[in-house]
Amino acid sequence: MIDSKGIIELEGMEFHSFHGVLEREKLTGNLFVVDFKGELDMRAAAESDALEDALNYAEIYDVIAAEMAVPSELLEHVAGRIVKALAAKFPQLESFSVRVSKRRPPVAGVVQWSRITLTCHPERSEGSV
Repeated sequence: MIDSKGIIELEGMEFHSFHGVLEREKLTGNLFVVDFKGELDMRAAAESDALEDALNYAEIYDVIAAEMAVPSELLEHVAGRIVKALAAKFPQLESFSVRVSKRRPPVAGVVQWSRITLTCHPERSEGSV
């Protein structure tokens, strides 16, 4: 018997975006990587092999890409917008997380990535972050 809950992940989505506080970040942009992990009931898709019974990966990607195209100063704001948009479009998600990573953030030392992870539990918070 298949457990009704499953996990869907999209890992390593790359975007050249213009998020940041510094003027040079807003002008030249940077590499950002977004990871998505969601939990939902997958029983119907596991049984039917039909796309309409599944959460469409391409639609998840499209929502994230649309939010990554809107410049923000803070990674927290970018991640928050993504979470709100995903919660609104995919009410079947029982919980999910979004991690936004920024390559080589402008700090006074060597840092490969800065990251923000937000988690959403729509059934408990009615879609709020």
